[in-house]
Amino acid sequence: MYALPRALPLLPPLLLALLTGCGTARAVGGPAPPEAATIELIESVPVETTLDHADVRDAFEVWPQMIGRATKTLDIAEFYVISEPGKRMAPVLEAIAAAGARGVKVRILADAKFAKQYHDDLDRLGTVDNVRVVQWDVGPTLGGVLHAKYFVVDGVEAYLGSQNFDWRSLEHIQELGLRVRVPEVVGFLSDVFATDWGLATGAPTDARVSHVPASAFPVQATFGGEPAKITAVGSPVNWLPDEALWELPRLVGLIDGAKKRVSVQLLAYETRHRGEEPFDTLDDALRRAALRGVTVRLMVANWNLRGDRLPALEKLAAVPGVEVRFVSIPEATTGFVSFARVCHSKLMLVDDDQGWVGTSNWGRGYFYGSRNVGVIVASRAFNAQLARFFGTTWDSPYAETLVPGRRYEAPRISD
Repeated sequence: MYALPRALPLLPPLLLALLTGCGTARAVGGPAPPEAATIELIESVPVETTLDHADVRDAFEVWPQMIGRATKTLDIAEFYVISEPGKRMAPVLEAIAAAGARGVKVRILADAKFAKQYHDDLDRLGTVDNVRVVQWDVGPTLGGVLHAKYFVVDGVEAYLGSQNFDWRSLEHIQELGLRVRVPEVVGFLSDVFATDWGLATGAPTDARVSHVPASAFPVQATFGGEPAKITAVGSPVNWLPDEALWELPRLVGLIDGAKKRVSVQLLAYETRHRGEEPFDTLDDALRRAALRGVTVRLMVANWNLRGDRLPALEKLAAVPGVEVRFVSIPEATTGFVSFARVCHSKLMLVDDDQGWVGTSNWGRGYFYGSRNVGVIVASRAFNAQLARFFGTTWDSPYAETLVPGRRYEAPRISD
């Protein structure tokens, strides 16, 4: 089990640096040096697979480093939190505890529904000095869950992506996210967090924090030294700093603007879910793209072979110009792990110069009732690296083309 330091004097600066994975005392003892507005792709790769990319850093290494640089504030919004002794999530929680111990004001916001099952690590973190944990029952206000996964360090640096604060996400699940040092994007995430924190702690239900308007985007930044234009997006529409930054119409706009190709990777793709009204907005956009000659590729987890998701995928796969593949990650040699060995990334590529990375699967609830965030990037360099990430899985032995009408064995998801 990870340790929870109680006070800074008990831990020398060098030990704190090592604890947070930074390797130097300076990273903990002072603020990060000024940097230009930049973004960086960060991945998580299931162990014992061929999906790793040498030019993309891993979240289990990056997260403790980012948290270790915090000097004033650390705001964390997560669907849930779960660790295991000796697993890759433990150093992340140690870094959070160390931040609180050295005087950083830490706020952790977690979904109340999932906290009923996954509460042990939240409870332990809540005992650390300067760490406050709040469980948010999202349903009465937004209608869904806190599905976003992001954190903001000192109001200057942020991480968002598909990874949950889950040891399995860092070891047994394919994930993708972004380290962001773009003031407008960080400000957007800070606005979202402030709004949600207020709702979770009793603020008026009509309160929205908004310091970064839609007119601030796209903002100029760099990716790998090359220029990039960045736009922050999120859901649901009624609870954003600016409703013009709603993710759903932005995604549709990207697809409708495609001239050559659209490539999408998700955990789940749904046109109807548990009695909800039909959700054809994105499905129709992909069909329109294929109709005008755009090559459409959709890659989803094999979990979609269960339940009511398969028919919609079969119908889409039958459209000329559309190919759907599902991904099956083999069980690790250490044995079966529930709710793991799956591709969980959420991304889209459009032509050679547009990309999206976010926390939303494609289903009605993710855009209309649950909190999610994402980033749209206009950059040929970003698109190229995102395309390599997508292509590694698409062309791997783990991906199989979906054939409409074929019988598929439902995958084992949990014990």
